[in-house]
Amino acid sequence: MNKKFTLLTLSLIGYSYAFSQISERQASTLKDTTNLGEVIINQNRLQIPFSKQTRNIQIITQEDIKRLPARSVNELLSYINGVDVRQRGPFGSQADVTIDGGSFEQTLILLNGAKISDPQTAHHSLNLPIPTDAIERIEIIKGPASRIYGINSLTGAINIVTKKAVNNLVSAQIYGGSSFENSEDTHTGKYYGKGFQLGFTNKVGKLEQQLYLGHEDSNGQRYNTASRNNKIYYQGSYAPNDQNNISTSIGYIDNQFGANGYYASPGDKESYELVKTAFATVQSKHKITNALTISPRISNRYNEDDYQYFRHDLNNARSLHYNNAFMAELNATYEKNFGSFGIGMESRFENINSSNIGRHNRENYGGYLEFKTESIPNLFVNLGTYLNYNSDYSWQMFPGIDLGYDVNNHWKLIFNAGSSQRIPSFTDLYINQRPANIGNPQLQAERARQVEGAIKYTSNHIIAQAGYFYRTITDFIDWTRSQSTEPWQPQNMDNNEVQGFNVNFRVNLNALDSNTKYYATMGYSYLHPKINDNTAENNVSKYAIESLRNQINLNFTISHMAWSLTTANRFNERLSYKSYFISDLRFAHQLDKLNLYADAQNLFNVKYIEAGAVPMPGTWYTLGAKYTIGY
Repeated sequence: MNKKFTLLTLSLIGYSYAFSQISERQASTLKDTTNLGEVIINQNRLQIPFSKQTRNIQIITQEDIKRLPARSVNELLSYINGVDVRQRGPFGSQADVTIDGGSFEQTLILLNGAKISDPQTAHHSLNLPIPTDAIERIEIIKGPASRIYGINSLTGAINIVTKKAVNNLVSAQIYGGSSFENSEDTHTGKYYGKGFQLGFTNKVGKLEQQLYLGHEDSNGQRYNTASRNNKIYYQGSYAPNDQNNISTSIGYIDNQFGANGYYASPGDKESYELVKTAFATVQSKHKITNALTISPRISNRYNEDDYQYFRHDLNNARSLHYNNAFMAELNATYEKNFGSFGIGMESRFENINSSNIGRHNRENYGGYLEFKTESIPNLFVNLGTYLNYNSDYSWQMFPGIDLGYDVNNHWKLIFNAGSSQRIPSFTDLYINQRPANIGNPQLQAERARQVEGAIKYTSNHIIAQAGYFYRTITDFIDWTRSQSTEPWQPQNMDNNEVQGFNVNFRVNLNALDSNTKYYATMGYSYLHPKINDNTAENNVSKYAIESLRNQINLNFTISHMAWSLTTANRFNERLSYKSYFISDLRFAHQLDKLNLYADAQNLFNVKYIEAGAVPMPGTWYTLGAKYTIGY
């Protein structure tokens, strides 16, 4: 055990050293391009600087993305406290993400504010073609967010914000790695994973464009876990003047993987899955007057899911799903000297055609009104409500309020209260995959209420927050069964209560002219869930009992001139599973236009499972190179 905590000890030493320098570097200017205090969190209508936020929001910055030993959104999120990423397979094949003890269906995924979650099942919501090179930051909004984003943001939302094209650049990246374990599929050779990515950014006058192409493949980490994906992402924007802007994004990913143990172990040893996802978004922003700004947007997401229970026999136990979600929005802000109003409406049309779910359609319409003001000295008030109509679940309203009191220039007291709803997915309601899973068309929508209090400290060098929340979910949905011979089926529980405590800390204490720099983030969260089950006694839970109780994240980077070393460590303790400690490393060197890096993930070869019956890889080593050139 002492050996396992070697990196943790080194990280703590680094923290101590950084703190010892605070007095002499307090007034220094940061070289980091991201000043979190000035980052604008655009919640579809009201723009609020991060330093004035009264919600529990964490940000993965562009600098974090460069330092961390990660190559996908899934891996990046696993280093954030309070976020539980449960991968059924590495290399981006599939992952579920939850926030603060919720289920994977209760987290909403967005791209630049546009909803891209999957209506069939949230298992596919992170099937994204967005390369990390295209990401400016990732915003994790914790707590009920229906007042901000509407339904299905029950425990929080994750918004991926992409970069703007500011230079004319061409980039090429290639990487490959192995566990150096013998392959079970071929009985010759080793397990491996490799990939490449091409990027192009262009800015000519008022037109900005970006294009990324990528490919990844692996022969897995055990029998029948090979994966392969191809992806393309385009983004463009045109700003004829300072008052108007129009932008578009288009993405496509073809992802396929061996699904041994993913859903119905041990019978699914020969299962295979192919998932194809395409989306397109067109949005614009128009400043009509000095006070009024409107932002219309339309978006569409299409997904195909081909699940083959027997990959060598496609005539039996094969599931084919095709779903589409079209959305139209109109957001507006109106600025007055006493405060700002946000108002808007949206509509969403979902349909599915499936061999195991059937044909179904549903419609959703929502409208919101929000107001924020700082007219009272030292007090920030943000309150509003969201009114929603769903063709299956009728009318709902989600009021909420956020309060922030500035004790002084650095310290802030925070309180927020809100409500939200999660409508069952098509899989929850209608799936028929006997003997593994069956749906429940009698399910009611989940409804949540949460209150949270926190204290927050911000400066140019340190951002820290500690808080407590209490959440209750009525008609909580979990997949259960009373014995192993029965299929899993979702049920509405009577009540789900979660109490949570969390503390997060980010430090950057570097002088502008310093050759050696230090960066550190640390987080701890504790969850105490309680489920009151009004269904049959002795039911076994498929998801709820596997949420986290204790979680610690500790990331530390030291850089000297063109060299950098990052250690990223996480400790997870689940309610019904052994605790485990994972350490990852990245060693990088910038050589003019060439960036070289070496990663070691799961450095101590820990045996653990995040989801299903899928053992995650042991120690995995990766070498990569990225070359960028201007033109």
